[in-house]
Amino acid sequence: MLQAIPVRLPLLVRLFGDREYYSALITIALPVAVQNLVTSSLSMVSVVFIGQLGEQTVAALGLANQAFFLLNLALFGLFGGTAMFTAQMWGKRNLEGIHKVLGLSLALGLLVAMVFFTIAVFFPSQFLSIYSKDLTVVALGAGYLRVFGTSYLFFTVTFCFAAVLRSTGQVRLPVAVSVTALVINTLLNYILIFGKFGFPEMGLKGAALAGLTARILECTALVAAVYLTRSPLAARLKEMFSFDRAFFWNIFKSVLPVTAQEIAWSLGVTTYSGIYAHIGTESIAAMNIVGTIDQVGMVLVFSMGAACAVIVGNQIGAGNLQRAYSYSGWTLRLAVLIGLGVGIALQFFAPLVLNLYEVSPLVITFAQRILIVLSCILWIRSGNVILIVGILRSGGDIRFSFYLETATMWGIGVVAASIGAFVFHLPVYWVYALAMLDEATKFTIANWRYYSKRWIHDLTQTV
Repeated sequence: MLQAIPVRLPLLVRLFGDREYYSALITIALPVAVQNLVTSSLSMVSVVFIGQLGEQTVAALGLANQAFFLLNLALFGLFGGTAMFTAQMWGKRNLEGIHKVLGLSLALGLLVAMVFFTIAVFFPSQFLSIYSKDLTVVALGAGYLRVFGTSYLFFTVTFCFAAVLRSTGQVRLPVAVSVTALVINTLLNYILIFGKFGFPEMGLKGAALAGLTARILECTALVAAVYLTRSPLAARLKEMFSFDRAFFWNIFKSVLPVTAQEIAWSLGVTTYSGIYAHIGTESIAAMNIVGTIDQVGMVLVFSMGAACAVIVGNQIGAGNLQRAYSYSGWTLRLAVLIGLGVGIALQFFAPLVLNLYEVSPLVITFAQRILIVLSCILWIRSGNVILIVGILRSGGDIRFSFYLETATMWGIGVVAASIGAFVFHLPVYWVYALAMLDEATKFTIANWRYYSKRWIHDLTQTV
């Protein structure tokens, strides 16, 4: 049983951490925050570009990106699951095990990517018809997917290497490569969407081509940098794929609940998108706009969640269980405070951002009211990011995490949103508020689990 934190420590240290903790947190979280901020900001810029083409194009991009969103979440679950092992293995400096986990992650990730590649390139209209009956929106989105779908394969390789690099504390390389690729993507968006510098005006297809080009460059640069700099991940193919059946199964049975959790969660989010789209094109356009603002607002919290997972995993692997418990609690409290601050700031700055979009007044009104709801629950969502991604998963408490997130989303959030939209025919901002009931429930239960200390497991013993 873990010992309680000594009472003699100063109150602020007991609640929010000491110098050693902040040094570790900043070293990992700051580069990730920069990457996430650039990603979210440039994504918002890209949506502003697309917004100049009308709300149907904005809606088409939002729905087309559901395929990438599903892939991203599936890979986040898969690589997040394997990162539990690599973080703890790094605590023991087990390079041989890390190389095998890297190879297994690549193999499984590319299998998943092939499924989404096939859907995007060969069946885009059928996929988009699930979310919208607007034929113009479906046609625009299908044209985008046929071009952008190939990027899924390159993105998977990049994501895999970046996840393992991050779990071993090597965050600067993937951040530098990713930020550079995003800047290139944004410049190409401007050139190809609007036909600048002698290029033809391609609209939404230009955005797809820009994204594909950036993903290819990003993947090539990151893999080349890993091997040219002789990173600890620069393993030979034989070292990466020499795992036996027992190793595969021990990893896979632990990763499967995490992947299933992310798939179930992402399917829930796309179900929300389908609900919003059935309310009306203005509703899904407003949600797409708010989504980009939400990404910027959550940048720091997501970065802290990633850092918490690495720090706590490293400490558990090294056998420092009390320190792992203390570090995770400090991160949770900081994230809740940050969520409160960002929620208040959104109400001051969001109107300035909304004025950048060339959409109807009704879309702007919907977006403003959705942002009010988002501001009120942002502190709860921030806490949940740390609890689920940074604490429960890094401690190997994967089955509890899976049951908690799946049950609250599908049993509470989706049900409540569906009733609001299809039974009571509420406007989109009230439906969004009903969907967020799952976050409040999850926050309460996950906090209980954290304080019980039953989430701490040494995963390296299983392999």
